[in-house]
Amino acid sequence: MTDSIVIIPTYNEIENIESIIRAVLSQHKPFDLLIIDDNSPDNTAGRVIELQQEFPGRIFLEQREKKSGLGTAYVHGFKWALEKGYGYVFEMDADFSHNPKDLEKLYHCCHFESADVAIGSRYVTGVNVVNWPLSRVLLSYFASVYVRAITGMKIHDATAGFMCYRSEVLKSINLDKIKFIGYAFQIEMKYRAYAKKFVISEVPIIFTDRTKGQSKMSNSIIKEAVFGVISLRIRKFFNRL
Repeated sequence: MTDSIVIIPTYNEIENIESIIRAVLSQHKPFDLLIIDDNSPDNTAGRVIELQQEFPGRIFLEQREKKSGLGTAYVHGFKWALEKGYGYVFEMDADFSHNPKDLEKLYHCCHFESADVAIGSRYVTGVNVVNWPLSRVLLSYFASVYVRAITGMKIHDATAGFMCYRSEVLKSINLDKIKFIGYAFQIEMKYRAYAKKFVISEVPIIFTDRTKGQSKMSNSIIKEAVFGVISLRIRKFFNRL
């Protein structure tokens, strides 16, 4: 058994799922994979089941009854990974916006360096985003500026979804209290780790927008992130985080 598990939530990712699984499993360092599928109508889960026969003991699948949000998928995966005893737990998208080759960089940051949380960061060395329209880049970049101003976290990419957590971090956070389900979930997890004084490091990556499938971004997700940050800061002020 490897010490690392990569969690990938999916909903209608049939165009990407086989390629991303093969790419993750082909890395020099061994990673196991946990797919959290929200009952995708395109049979994403069915393709995962087929691949499990080819890679026994490397691919795991949790199937949920309906689409329930990114945050709840990751919380489900975190609990699963902790029960199985993994030392390092990764978040990653299915659409190749996160390069599987960067998994080892995040692992190195946590395993060999001092980080408790490693962030695959688009903005720590400038703006490293490919194929996004300028409006999307500006929204994402200034969202992180906004988060830094409200929370005090010195993180350049607060909404990043390419992450590595030491298991100790996830064990220390009450996962049942995680409130948000969209991109605010990514901010909340970082803020809870920051509030507990864990070491958070940013590893520069190049983020490439998906070429297959559809983005799950929506106005409700953006609103949750904007107002969720203020809510997190208020709860921390009153020691209710």
